[in-house]
Amino acid sequence: MMNQRIYLSPPHMGGEEQKYIAEAFETNWIAPLGPNVEGFELELAEYVGVQGALALSSGTAAIHLALRLLDVSAGDTVFCSSLTFVASANPILYQGATPVFIDSEPNTWNMSPDALERAMQDAETAGTLPKAVVIVNLYGQSADMEPLLAICDRYGVPVIEDAAESLGATYKGKSSGTFGRFGIYSFNGNKIISTSGGGMLVSDDIEALEKARFWSTQARDQARHYQHSELGYNYRMSNILAGVGRGQLRVLDDRIQARRAVFDRYANALADTPGFTFMPEAEEGYTTRWLTALTVDEQTAGVSAVQIVDALAEENIEARPVWKPLHLQPLFTDCNYYPHTEDRSVSDELFANGLCLPSGSSLTEEEQERVIAGVRRAIQVVCEK
Repeated sequence: MMNQRIYLSPPHMGGEEQKYIAEAFETNWIAPLGPNVEGFELELAEYVGVQGALALSSGTAAIHLALRLLDVSAGDTVFCSSLTFVASANPILYQGATPVFIDSEPNTWNMSPDALERAMQDAETAGTLPKAVVIVNLYGQSADMEPLLAICDRYGVPVIEDAAESLGATYKGKSSGTFGRFGIYSFNGNKIISTSGGGMLVSDDIEALEKARFWSTQARDQARHYQHSELGYNYRMSNILAGVGRGQLRVLDDRIQARRAVFDRYANALADTPGFTFMPEAEEGYTTRWLTALTVDEQTAGVSAVQIVDALAEENIEARPVWKPLHLQPLFTDCNYYPHTEDRSVSDELFANGLCLPSGSSLTEEEQERVIAGVRRAIQVVCEK
């Protein structure tokens, strides 16, 4: 149907999920934990190449536990990418700490090494080095990790790699999410693979993961009765949802190829459109193209990104602006921000001019042609006014 809604990034089941769900029902493992949870952790860890993984209720929970493992607490600061979803920074507030936001750079749209270096220099001078740096990998692409890690190592600050959007991506041949002390993934409904809701904390530090595992199950002491000596959380993934994740993981590589093909079709179809610039793929990385993101130069194109989003909405097509930078969010009004250069904020530019087109791995070529036609009509209508 021509008017059937096209979503930005809907879930896409692979077929094997039901097998694991059925096993959970047949064995009555429908409560939290169980064989699917253990299997999902082992299989995900093997896929990305880390020593261990902890399946959780969300990627946000994974960031929270990582911050607590690094002893982040009230009075501390944590540096965080600004161009990201609020979940990257909210756990900093959970711990009573203060975020300092770091701009993006134009080659990857991710954290700027130049901005991070200036922030570290200022923090060292003030005697307030951060307890951690949260580096976000945006829209399926890894940040330029080598210079970022070099800066953090020089100042002795550990890295949490927020790879919520970049499972399956690589940087210099190594899996996104495996460069920091801790990495996190999200399996929210719109991610490249989904467990409906869920996340994963990964690390080579098995002892730290075991501590996080303890906290994530309400920190129950080893006692006959219910006894608790530490603060805990209800953060574990259920055995049923982990079964969905195991089935999804088996088609992850296919989903990556499908989304890259979606991106390529957009890029080829709109290559000659004045003012359109698609998110670059960094030379040292391999992006999943979780979302097809681009910027629109309004003066050149004759139409703004927001006008395209609104025009597509009228045709029952979901598109979105890029993330509103966290340093512009009312929640973080009092937080410091370091732009890419003293006179250029890349994340502000991307927010003003960026949009994301429907990118689901189940998007048909016919549906994509409908999106492309809608974009072209939006340009024509606005230009004719």
